[in-house]
This record gives sequence, structure tokens and C-alpha cells, in this order.
Amino acid sequence: MFSNTGNVPAKLIKEFAKKNKKPVFKAAFVEECAYIGENQLDALIDIKSKEELIGGIITLLQSPMKNVVSALQSGGQTISGVLKTLEQRNA
Repeated sequence: MFSNTGNVPAKLIKEFAKKNKKPVFKAAFVEECAYIGENQLDALIDIKSKEELIGGIITLLQSPMKNVVSALQSGGQTISGVLKTLEQRNA
């Protein structure tokens, strides 16, 4: 199988293998890494796609911004309120 996403064929093979004995996973080559043997199928399934990785990075970058905005909104727009809210969240 050929795919632009490394883990999709592995997921299909695992789902197909639940009901059928053949074909059996032998090996895969994904992003300069070789996965050989059926015991590597789960490792191949766990690989994140490019879109999943980008989404995770964006989520991590947005978290601090959301905390500051939330603190500003709940603190009554005052510095002491913001500091108090941030202190309570970190505790």
C-alpha cells in the first residue's frame, strides 16, 4: 500500500486482520524508518500524521494565550485581579 499518511495503511491492515488471516503485515518503510514484522504494527499505528503534529503544536502555543485572556476577563481588568487569578490557577 502507498499513502501520504504513514499510519493509515497500518490501521487498515490491523482492522482487516481481525477478520481475516491473510494478508499478513511483513514490513513498512515510513519517513526513513523501517518497520519489520507484525509486532511493529502497533508502533506504526501510533505514528502521528503531519496534520496531527501541527494541530498539537498549535494547541500548545495557544494554551498560554488562553490563560492570559481568561485571567484578564475574570480578574475585572485590573492588574491585581489578573495576578490573583493567575496565582490561584497555578496553585
